[in-house]
Amino acid sequence: MRRVTPALALGLCALLAASAPSYAGQGGHATAAEGARDSYGTKASYQPEQNPLTYQRAPKGYTAVFTENVSRHGSRAATDDEDGELVLQLWDKAEAAGQLTTLGQQFGPDVTALEAAMAKVGYGQLSGRGKDELTATADRLAQRLPGLFKTIADKGESIDVVSSGQGRAVDSGTVFTNALTTADPALKSSLGTARTDPDLLYFHKSAGGAAYQKWLASDERLATTLKTLTDQPATHRSAARVLKKIFKPAFVRQIVNGDYASVADDVTAAQAVYNLYAIDPAMRDESPGGKGWGMDKYIAKKDADWFGYLSDLEDFYEKGPSFADSDITYKMAGVLLDDFFKKAEAKRDGTSTLGAELRFTHAEEIIPLAALMRLPGSTKGVTASQPYTYATNAWRGAQVSPMAANIQWDMYAKGNTYLVRMLYNEKETAFKAGCHPVRKGSYFYDLNELERCFGRTTS
Repeated sequence: MRRVTPALALGLCALLAASAPSYAGQGGHATAAEGARDSYGTKASYQPEQNPLTYQRAPKGYTAVFTENVSRHGSRAATDDEDGELVLQLWDKAEAAGQLTTLGQQFGPDVTALEAAMAKVGYGQLSGRGKDELTATADRLAQRLPGLFKTIADKGESIDVVSSGQGRAVDSGTVFTNALTTADPALKSSLGTARTDPDLLYFHKSAGGAAYQKWLASDERLATTLKTLTDQPATHRSAARVLKKIFKPAFVRQIVNGDYASVADDVTAAQAVYNLYAIDPAMRDESPGGKGWGMDKYIAKKDADWFGYLSDLEDFYEKGPSFADSDITYKMAGVLLDDFFKKAEAKRDGTSTLGAELRFTHAEEIIPLAALMRLPGSTKGVTASQPYTYATNAWRGAQVSPMAANIQWDMYAKGNTYLVRMLYNEKETAFKAGCHPVRKGSYFYDLNELERCFGRTTS
């Protein structure tokens, strides 16, 4: 039977104060449980990709007049208890049969404690770390554009907040704006009532995504590709290694032979272990001492990497660049890109009193938008002869859409000229090939040039 009750597990949980950010590629350090970032796929916790002190300055004479973003919700608990319940069913059977390894004896209590913490947070809801991610991102936004936010407050300009309507996205918007108004209470009067727009920020399940939904459910090429790439010998070898850390060889053979088919096969069981590993960092703040739940000890790095690849594989084909001869996965993101342009153009044309537009959504929207915009890592689709692998494609879920992933446009004005600078996960990022910055090496683009480059004008 399970050794740790939810009540006891909750009694051990402790919150960890927010830590200072580490900047990817700039000397930041991950914990031991987070060292292999790519292995977490899109469940990777957020980290800003550039130190703000290294951002380019706007060209002389230009002043920030508007900012807009789209952000994925922050780190969260798992969306349900399915993985925990699955592995605990197997664990109970193995314990009763004396088929647990020495390490595996602790697995059941550890999973029970993690599940209890997620139940307390609320399945699918923001964790403490998720709230910290959004608070820190909002703080850096305010620090990056102090003059803009002073102008917003002084002139009574508006800050529009819109989300998908899903709980974790709504809460992300609240946490984000609370951070802004804590930094500058004068901004409270600029905030109206937050609104929801599923067609804009949950388009993969709205009417606008009907063609995509049909494709996802019935496309034979997609189904065959995913099955072939997932159900290969390497996956079964990796699954066996994962299970052997927890269960003795005889019990693992029973799983492989289908003796517990009513619970799970070998790959499904190993994937459940991997999913608990992947959600561990998101729930770090709820763990005893804030050090994480130790799920990494139940899966070797090479196996975490393999199941991380399988997670990326699914996201790449179902949401990202996918097949090179099709745009079905990302064409529907046009509504969101169009909204970016509309808000920027309205500010330029003097038809908007908005100072900031803040949007909160999900990986299912960030990933297609990144592919549509041809953001770094999302430029290359695949063919039947060259399928998606880490060796041949740069796409990584942990970079494209980690928890709290964001795309931000800052707009600057000088007279009647308006420039836009894009940040992708807070890293200055060039627009797609064919868009020309104001000068070579600059991250600032004339809005008129972006309209031309993205086909919004004929000039």
